[in-house]
Amino acid sequence: MNSEIILEACNQLHEIGVLRHNLQERGNEPYVDKQPSYFPPELVGHVPKNSNILYHCYLMELELEQKFVNDIPVHDIVLVLRNKLESELESLHFDLDVDRGSLTVNFKYVGEINLRTDQVLLCRRFQKTLLRVLIYHDLNMDRDILGAETDYLLLPATGKPQRPVIIDWHCVNSVLFSCMKNGEIHLNCALPKDCCARIVQTKDGPVCTCLLQNSLVYTPHTDQLYCTTGILELNANSRMQHRRRKINTYKEYYEKQHGIKLLYEHESWVSGRPIFRVKNYLQRGRNQKEKELSKRSVELPPELCSIVMSPISVNTFYSFSFVPSIMHRLESLLIAANLKKMHLDHCTQNDVVPISKVLEAITTKKCQETFDLESLETLGDSFLKYAVSQQLFKTYQDQPEGVLTSKREKIISNAALCEFGCYRKLPGFIQNESFDPKKWIILGDRLGSASSEELLFNTRKIYIRETRKMESKTVADVVEALIGAFLSIGGETSALLFMEWLGIKVDFRKTPYERPFLIHAEKRLNVRHLESLLKYSFRDPSLLVEALTHGSMHREIPRDYERLEFLGDSVLDYLMTKHFYYKYPGLSPEQLTDMRSASVNNDCYARSAVKWELHKHILHASQDLHKQIVETSNNFEKVSSESTFGWDSKTTFPKVLGDIIESLAGAILVDSGYNKEMVFGSIRPLLEPLITPETLMSHPVKELMELCQKEHYTIEENRNNDEGLSSITVKVDAKGRSFEDTATAANRKTAKKLAYKKVLKSLKDFSLHGKS
Repeated sequence: MNSEIILEACNQLHEIGVLRHNLQERGNEPYVDKQPSYFPPELVGHVPKNSNILYHCYLMELELEQKFVNDIPVHDIVLVLRNKLESELESLHFDLDVDRGSLTVNFKYVGEINLRTDQVLLCRRFQKTLLRVLIYHDLNMDRDILGAETDYLLLPATGKPQRPVIIDWHCVNSVLFSCMKNGEIHLNCALPKDCCARIVQTKDGPVCTCLLQNSLVYTPHTDQLYCTTGILELNANSRMQHRRRKINTYKEYYEKQHGIKLLYEHESWVSGRPIFRVKNYLQRGRNQKEKELSKRSVELPPELCSIVMSPISVNTFYSFSFVPSIMHRLESLLIAANLKKMHLDHCTQNDVVPISKVLEAITTKKCQETFDLESLETLGDSFLKYAVSQQLFKTYQDQPEGVLTSKREKIISNAALCEFGCYRKLPGFIQNESFDPKKWIILGDRLGSASSEELLFNTRKIYIRETRKMESKTVADVVEALIGAFLSIGGETSALLFMEWLGIKVDFRKTPYERPFLIHAEKRLNVRHLESLLKYSFRDPSLLVEALTHGSMHREIPRDYERLEFLGDSVLDYLMTKHFYYKYPGLSPEQLTDMRSASVNNDCYARSAVKWELHKHILHASQDLHKQIVETSNNFEKVSSESTFGWDSKTTFPKVLGDIIESLAGAILVDSGYNKEMVFGSIRPLLEPLITPETLMSHPVKELMELCQKEHYTIEENRNNDEGLSSITVKVDAKGRSFEDTATAANRKTAKKLAYKKVLKSLKDFSLHGKS
């Protein structure tokens, strides 16, 4: 019995993450690519049938700025919620890209309001009618509007002179319009003197022009919906001009075109605009020149118009056309807020990252928004690699580099990170597709599968909107991006706390580096010269010997540089990525990745090693290696003006030359008590000048592949190995011409780079590079 109780207790502790082993290896569990998509619980609820309901009101202030004169202004909208928003979101601010301009959205909390059930149902009917008209251009209202569903209201706001009354109830009541009822009320309505008529005949009966000129009308003969904007000074007998310049009256046109004989020839017509098209205004790089068809006015005979809503202005329809995009952004932020709260339930001290940064970390490039996770992913990836590497280095001091690399792969591989992410139910939070307004859940509609709840480790619940297919790499990318988010705002301690919550427990405690042998450094190396070069004095100079010892010396020196290289590789990757991320905050994700790749690679390090003559201090017993180093050194002297970054080098460098830069970084890190700033201060001068956004050049292989994909060129690559040399032939067919070139080098990587570079140059010479 006792053993069963203990086992059950352990299972519970494992469930909440207490007994998870440090650096637990992952990636063995099968991944199911059908994953949920969460919907925020703050927006879901049941409407009580017989009671007053307390709501919280938020004013969404809309400010439109366009590069042309727009005759339709926007007005504010009231968001009414059962649940009060997080304090971070109460003053939410963001911009939308609209046609040839931008729309600024500012949230402002304005207080509480009590609504009766009949008022709530009226508001739901209003918003559901309005939004279905905008999104689907139809009047299908056959769905039930009670039950488990979206539970918030979006209502027109009053103008500033009418406040503190915030909701425009006059407009909300437009959904109750009845031609018979309103016609009787407005029979004696006083109209301006310049108005051409007081009462007009609509399809459903006589109506006052004050109701017709600001309404939503439906024309059965064309099956179209229009927003009316005013009474025109024309009637059925007025002349109209066709595209073919044939002139006849509107009456004649309708009889010939639609087979309709207009009966009220002398009644003034009404001006109408087609319903605005609802778009994704969150999308990055929208076509700002796209013409908005709904801005063209048409002339409508009142007798063919059936009034659906009145009074309601075209301004209201235009303002509400932005609502799906605004609410999608709010829904996404609430999803991010729930993820943050789920983490804080287990780690209350890690409340450092703003919700907007969490959203950035869970938004993939597929969403096509103005932000995505890629820069944070690059930063998080480098930190994760370093954090795990230094932990393994300290924990397994008697294990060779190969074992450490294998163990690291089982912790930071995509499969492993995906498993860590799934353990914390991250897939449901990920934003992984571009927003489609037609798939947006209209307020008052049921959520379908979202009526099912999911428990997030404790009493906190969330709703499932749908299930969708998601690649395991996407989950892994989000894990790295979230680590990057906590690192970028809260620093390394915050990132480590988040990693521990995931199940990746590492620490930065200093651990003595124990080696079961003694090395007299001064007998092997010119320690003082190397310390002067590195601008660092070693407490333990034997680390310098280990960092410069090749494996061929294993009979004389028990340990070579590979363990320190393993550590130094990760710390340099992290330090360089961190440097670029913070020094150039405006970098695009692509630029950050390219700058990192162009700086953190073996060729760059090898050039630095030769430039500073570190190759002369390598301890080895290999004649072949000696020959390669001498040849490389001689070739380098001929092109000594080369920078230490980028892809221009035509020389193939022995791997050991790049490795020793990394092993020296590892040696300084260990000797300094894991002082990363000391490492960067010592190694950075060897790598200067560092790459900048201005000096960044694309890798020729990447550039040519992207060009062929963009311009639909065909590309072929053939490989050949002969007498220890690699040859790569690249052929591109572009617009009826063929471009082919071959490059030979000591390794395939260099040969490929050179061959692609030659073909790129040929394409540029023939102006087929695709750049203007």
